[in-house]
Amino acid sequence: MDMERARFNMVEQQIRPWEVLNDKVLDLLFKVRRENFVPESYKKLAFADMQIPLGNGEVMLEPKLEARILQELELRDGDRVLEVGTGSGYMTALLAHFAAHVYSVEIVPELAEEAKRKMESRGIENVTVETGDAARGWDRHGPYDVVVITGSLPVLPEAFQQSLKVGGRLFAIVGEAPAMRAELVTRVGADAFRREDLFETCVPPLRNVQVPSRFVF
Repeated sequence: MDMERARFNMVEQQIRPWEVLNDKVLDLLFKVRRENFVPESYKKLAFADMQIPLGNGEVMLEPKLEARILQELELRDGDRVLEVGTGSGYMTALLAHFAAHVYSVEIVPELAEEAKRKMESRGIENVTVETGDAARGWDRHGPYDVVVITGSLPVLPEAFQQSLKVGGRLFAIVGEAPAMRAELVTRVGADAFRREDLFETCVPPLRNVQVPSRFVF
């Protein structure tokens, strides 16, 4: 398999058409080698437009979704980032190239350990991978400039918004299948938030998520 041709095709045929046009983001996709984060049995599908199974019910997001998240967040050199759901560690590595430090939390111990190993072997030192349940917030290292939640949530817990600094940005996928929407939340004041609906998508939910209350008749 010609990995470089497949990578080029991924960018040109999947990612650019999905309105990812930021040159810094596109260049990074050539530097951080996605195939190094894909399970061995799925190597040939590393650049496919699909969610790749990681085991334990977890998935690696589609390349176009990962790239779009990076573009929407507009990361800066000094940003402290919370990532909820480390998964393969690929999104973590992408975030780390733009941010000062990434705190990534993974509920599956095996995935957390594998992600740590991948970071260390590639000399990525500005990442802290922790094992835990962050489905309702993780203020241990807050406040954060950026929060990225890589699994979906029926409702967005208030704790995530409150863990943002003023000016901070939060990416989340909110809703239940098949109607989910990607949201960008920006904290514009001590008690003020701006919300922007970005696009529709569908990804597996985080474990132990907050479930919205429903009327029972």
